[in-house]
Amino acid sequence: MGLCHGKATNELPKKEENKNSNGIIESSNNDTGKNECKPKPFVGESPSVDGISKPSPFPFYSPSPANNGNISFFNSPANSTPRRFFKRPFPPPSPAKHIKAVLARRHGSVKPNEASIPEGSESEVVLDKSFGFSKNFPTKYDLGYEVGRGHFGHTCFAKCRKGELKGQSVAVKVICKAKMTTAIAIEDVRREVKILRALTGHSNLVKFYDAYEDSANVYIAMELCEGGELLDRILSRGGKYSEDDAKTVVVQILNVVAFCHLQGVVHRDLKPENFLFTSKEEHAQLKAIDFGLSDFVKPDERLNDIVGSAYYVAPEVLHRSYGTEADVWSIGVIAYILLCGSRPFWARTESGIFRAVLKADPNFEEAPWPTMSSEAKDFVKRLLNKDMRKRMTAAQALTHPWLRNSHTVKIPLDILIYRLVKAHLRASSLRRAALKALAKTLTVDELFYLREQFALLEPKNGQVTLENFKVALTKNATEAMKESHVYDLLSSMSSLQSRKMDFEEFCSAAISVHQLEGLDRWEQHARCAYELFEQKGNRTIVIEELASELGLGPAVPVHAVLHDWIRHTDGKLSFLGFVKLLHGVSTRSLTRPQ
Repeated sequence: MGLCHGKATNELPKKEENKNSNGIIESSNNDTGKNECKPKPFVGESPSVDGISKPSPFPFYSPSPANNGNISFFNSPANSTPRRFFKRPFPPPSPAKHIKAVLARRHGSVKPNEASIPEGSESEVVLDKSFGFSKNFPTKYDLGYEVGRGHFGHTCFAKCRKGELKGQSVAVKVICKAKMTTAIAIEDVRREVKILRALTGHSNLVKFYDAYEDSANVYIAMELCEGGELLDRILSRGGKYSEDDAKTVVVQILNVVAFCHLQGVVHRDLKPENFLFTSKEEHAQLKAIDFGLSDFVKPDERLNDIVGSAYYVAPEVLHRSYGTEADVWSIGVIAYILLCGSRPFWARTESGIFRAVLKADPNFEEAPWPTMSSEAKDFVKRLLNKDMRKRMTAAQALTHPWLRNSHTVKIPLDILIYRLVKAHLRASSLRRAALKALAKTLTVDELFYLREQFALLEPKNGQVTLENFKVALTKNATEAMKESHVYDLLSSMSSLQSRKMDFEEFCSAAISVHQLEGLDRWEQHARCAYELFEQKGNRTIVIEELASELGLGPAVPVHAVLHDWIRHTDGKLSFLGFVKLLHGVSTRSLTRPQ
């Protein structure tokens, strides 16, 4: 059965309500249909389960398998089946199957008659709910009316009584300690405050003032944003924005997310509800909020716990191996919604949403997409690429023609160039020659991003050294960068200490082959690059020499895995070998089935 992708209805849905202190949405709708083919709803509606409208406990969680005492739902007894033998392998179980049970277990809200995942001895442990925060909240703030409520807490208006903020209105997030019934829930709050403290100085990031506690609650004092959620604005516009107005919103979202990613922080719950306007004015500034699901991510580290909100979750999150690219996918979903008023992936149940995210493609054929610019469609498609390696970064997205041609956008430093240059410095001379040929095929639009990044390194006499990379990183650093070990990238680039890199070499070092491969013109890039390589870099090479240059050990059957890399007519690298070389080589990639 295929998913139904009808047009969105003209009637605006009810807005999702009761966002709690940890970003969980408790909502309901009037969707009682069961099997009929239904149109995609506007943002703001919730899926029903088994045709009955039920609360939607998002964001959903799955504890990391690495956490002691936590049992993954993939291995839970409830998911086991009798021993059977099949003629062909079956796909792994749906990540959705025990999401609700995992969520309930994480926050300790399992009812006696509800199915749950075994908790072991965790419930017998006495939890330490002391956070070390200041205890003087009552003397510093007058707590006012409630502005939002959720299952684990609520947000209130407050007035500061003394200090630098005396007389100023703030928002206070109140999180109830009694509802922190697991160690994971406590750690979530601790990490949220740590991230808010560390991330400072960006105009599109909600200001954090301080955290407090008493015996009953944790209080997080933050900037008061009185303009309402981005979701409210979308609904007030009948479900969508014009291209120009959408650009203004998307630029602000990309700016703050690029900033977070440079610091080594992944938000993990980007959605219209988590962006607030500072005032009711039409062009008020947008602020990112709610870092309750955020985490630090070290260079080359992959996260594996399933968190986020269903409609905005990236495919790699469901596969339990992801990084900052997952946030970019969520921005792609938001951009799609802004432009056409409906979600790119929709189903009536959570499992159906996950299947759509993993298997379905966004619809760009129905109105209003045919009337939109080709740049707008290309922009959204490049954010919603299911292969995270081919997805643009947030900083790259700001250089896309759709945004660049009509807005004056300040391009931020992209941590991706550090990772790519590090890999380039470790590459074989043959691969560096291949990348140099590929860099010569880049278009003006593709070179724009690289020129901007090179300029941010502040080259001297057209060249950069390790010191340039270090200074550029330090200029943009917050405390979060230390926590996420971003500086470790510099130590792995030590070979730049004694030499200089000009723009031509920088282009070949900072080019992303996977991202180019995601473009329609990839074949043209590869063919042109191979022709250049044939003229200047290709030479006769024996398999043993190639294996040695690629660093393959004696355990690898080099003749078997490198046979197609070399032309038998003249012993030179074939086109197939050239393309494989561009992608980088590892023993694992060589020996796995193609």
